[in-house]
Parts: sequence; structure tokens; C-alpha cells
Amino acid sequence: MVISERNAGRVDAFGVKKSVHRDLSSASALDHVATVGGLPDSQKTRLAPLRVLKVTQSYFPFIERGGPAVKVRSLARGIAKRGHSVSVLTSDLGIEGLSSPDVAITRTNQGWRYQEDGVEARYLRGWGLYRSITWNPGTFEFCRKELSSFDIVHIYGTYDLLGPIVAAACRRRGIPYVLEPMGMFRPLVRNLALKRAYRRLFGESVALGAARLVATSVQEEKELIEEGISPRKISVRRNGIELPQPSGDAGGFRRQYKISPQTFLVLFLGRIVEKKSPELLIDAFARWRSETHGAQDAALIFAGPFENPSYRRKLEARVRRLGLNSPVLFIGPLYDERKWSALADADIFVLPSQNENFGNAAAEAVACGTPVVVTDRCGIAPLIEGRAGLVIAHQCEALVHALRQLSDAGLRESLKLGCAEVARGLSWEQPLAETEALYADVLRSPSAAP
Repeated sequence: MVISERNAGRVDAFGVKKSVHRDLSSASALDHVATVGGLPDSQKTRLAPLRVLKVTQSYFPFIERGGPAVKVRSLARGIAKRGHSVSVLTSDLGIEGLSSPDVAITRTNQGWRYQEDGVEARYLRGWGLYRSITWNPGTFEFCRKELSSFDIVHIYGTYDLLGPIVAAACRRRGIPYVLEPMGMFRPLVRNLALKRAYRRLFGESVALGAARLVATSVQEEKELIEEGISPRKISVRRNGIELPQPSGDAGGFRRQYKISPQTFLVLFLGRIVEKKSPELLIDAFARWRSETHGAQDAALIFAGPFENPSYRRKLEARVRRLGLNSPVLFIGPLYDERKWSALADADIFVLPSQNENFGNAAAEAVACGTPVVVTDRCGIAPLIEGRAGLVIAHQCEALVHALRQLSDAGLRESLKLGCAEVARGLSWEQPLAETEALYADVLRSPSAAP
């Protein structure tokens, strides 16, 4: 469905009449705007302290829910470190009992409050409706009592109910908001009818009312334009990664799983879902092993959470049916030091996704010096190609060829040199500066662009 302007000025999906955003050109947040010479334009703006609200369905510590929980936390903490007041509104997915001397979690009337590095996270009680969607009645009270205290709102993701409720309240109060779909705006892969229904009921009004939309790659920008979003509303800002700390336990991951240093170790790390095409990787690995007659010792590791047990059983049955003569292991999710150890010990990292707005796990592998294989449907592909890995078509034969190429240690060593160069440009510093500049631009011209 293509978004149009047919509903402009009319009642939206929540029965709220659209209003023109308030004029913040004289707001205190813009009283002291300075520029720093010698920086790119995206990094020149420095704002006086803002009150920023970030809205996301899942947030730290629920990192098993995938990249958004980690990404929003990095952006929130980074913006707070730049001198702004940052709050996060999210759903309580089971935070009770996580309190410790180092974690300040307190109960509120609507759920829980968590303070970390200058960021206040508010976890609203709710009920699960479908997959990751929850119903959080406290969102309405929060909007009624507290939303007007924020200068700008940043909404992350789609296919939840928190974002649409907050967006409708922002439009009613004239508070500008930014929408970052995180690759979810175009319905893909599964439950297409439900996703299209969501777009009709909620997605269109949220996108139309946003002052800006953030795409994390040129690929996602192109998709948003194809879905009917005006190019003038889109800002491209890549994701960043938390760079790994040096570890004194080189080879620890291999030792844990009894994988010898000579074994060619292929790693997939991330949520194990249909969109990321783990079946394609299993098939390609089997074909490559077959054509080499097992001449090279090799192993394929899937590290990540499954959304449902039935999908794991399906993949395990596929492995058995192919009769692989090399180990294929499903080891569950890895976090923190265990994640970095796996990425560092792998010979190559593979992300054969059907669609990926960026591809943070691939970026993290590069930061560990591990060459990667990604499809040309991953937003990070232009940063990777010919420098830190291979970019391939989303086809089994293309992946077989990539495995064949990268089984050569000489090519891997060459790409490792490129990894170091690419990794230097993947920190959060530039994305944070660009996000702050985006907020400044929105506050100067808060009305949603056509």
C-alpha cells in the first residue's frame, strides 16, 4: 500500500484530528545554537539541552528481542552523554526481579523505572497480544500527564501499539516526532495480511504525521520512497556498534565447543528467523562440503534465539536430511563477552538475509577482524564489499561460491586487513552527531514535510 496525503487534515486512526506542529523556533532548546568549524555539516550543530523521549516496544535488558533493544539503548545513552535529558518509554517484558546493587529499578504506578547513564527507562505493564505486540494501557496516562514536557519524540520500529498511541498524542499536542522504522515499514516474509492491516490502521497516520523518517541505509531509503514516503522527509543515518574490548582469551569459544584451531568455522549470529535465511546457509554449506568431499575440516555454528521451537525443529530436520558430514550446532543466544569471543574465533561470519535495513551483527564481526559474507539485500553491504568481505546475491549458488572462496586462508587474511579500516568508521560517534543535528533541524522546522 502506498501512503498518500488523502487524509491530511482529517481524523486519523485514533480519532485525533491532525494539527500543525507548534512553532519551536524560539524554544529554549534553540537559544544557544553554535557551530564547530572543521566538522562535516552533519556534526556542526550543538544544541542546548533537550528533553528527548524515545519510544520502543523492547529495550534493554531484553536483548534477546533482537537489535532494536540494543540499538535504542546505545542511541539513548549517547544522546544523554551529549548533554540532553533522555527518557525511554517501553513495555515491561519481565523486568521484575532484575534489580541489583548496580541497577536502580524502582516500581511506579504503571510499571517500573530504570536509571542508567543519564537515561530514564519507563517499563509499562501490559499484556501480550500477538508475538511481540503488547497492550499497555498506561501509555494513555503517560501521554496525558507527561508527554508535553518533552521537546521531541523519537519512535522506533513498527508493528506495535506504543508508537501509534504516542504519535497520535504528539499530533494532538503539536509535539514533533521522528519515526525510525528500522527496516519494518515494508511488509515482508510472513503474516503479510496482518502487516498490511496494521499499515492501514496505524502505520500510515504515524508516517504521515512524522516530521522526519530515519533510514539506516540507502537501501532502506529507497524502500521508503517506493512505499510512498516523500524523499524530503527521509534522513539517512547508519547504525553504529559498540566496539569490542580486547580479550585475553583468544580461542576460548573454540575450546568451549571443542572446535580445533584448524577447523574452518562458519558463524551465523543473531535471531534465527525466516527473514535471515538460515535454510539458505545450511543448504549452501552442505553443497560446499559435498563438492569438496569433506577434504577440509569445517563447522557451522548458529548462535541466537529462536522465535519458536517449531522453527528450530524444522532446521534440525533439514540438517539431518542433508546428511552433513560436518558439525552443525545450534548453541542459543550469546551476549557480551561470549558474543565477542565467538565473533573473534570464527573464520567467517555469514548473514544471508532476505532483507536487512543495516546488519549490526555483520558490523560487529568486522570489528572483531572477521571477514563477512552478506547478501546485497543488507544495508551494510556497500561498506563491506571488496573491503571486509563478500557481497552476494540471495542465491544458494552464490553462497556456495563465497564459501569456496573464503575457505582459502590467503583471501581471509587479505580481508582481515580491510576489516580494521572499515571498523574504524563504524562507531556511534557520527550517528549520534547526525541524530542530534536531525533533532535541531526538526525543531527549527517542526511541521511534517509533505
